[in-house]
Amino acid sequence: MAAGWVAGIALVAGLGLRGVGATADPKTPAFYSERVRPILMTNCGKCHFNYNHKGGLAMDTRASMMKGGRDGRVIIPGDPANSTLVKLMRHEGPAKDPKPMPPKSPRMKDADIAVVEQWIKAGAAMPENGR
Repeated sequence: MAAGWVAGIALVAGLGLRGVGATADPKTPAFYSERVRPILMTNCGKCHFNYNHKGGLAMDTRASMMKGGRDGRVIIPGDPANSTLVKLMRHEGPAKDPKPMPPKSPRMKDADIAVVEQWIKAGAAMPENGR
C-alpha cells in the first residue's frame, strides 16, 4: 500500500515538473504566455494593453509589439541591452525621454526584468494573438 502511495506522489510530482520545464525555454511562445505576459500585464497593462495605447504603444499582439509606439520599436529580438522596453524597466530610459516605466512607480523587480531580458535575448517569441 505504501509503495502505491509513494508511486502516486512521484507521478504527480513528475507531471508538475514537466509542466514547469515546458515553459523554461524562453524561445517558446509558452514562456511569453506564462512568464513574460503576467509581468507586462501587471506593470504595463494599464497603459498599453486592451484599449489603452499610451504613446501609441500597444502590447496586445506580436505585431503591435514589433511595431512599437510613436517613438519607434521597444524591443529588438535578440538584443535586450538595446531594447527600449528593458531600458525603461530599468529606469534608464533614452536621454530624450528618460521617463521610467511604469511611471510614478518604483523600479520593477530585478527578477522580473531578468525574465523579460531572457525572453528578448531568446528572440521574443510569443503567440501571434499575444496570449
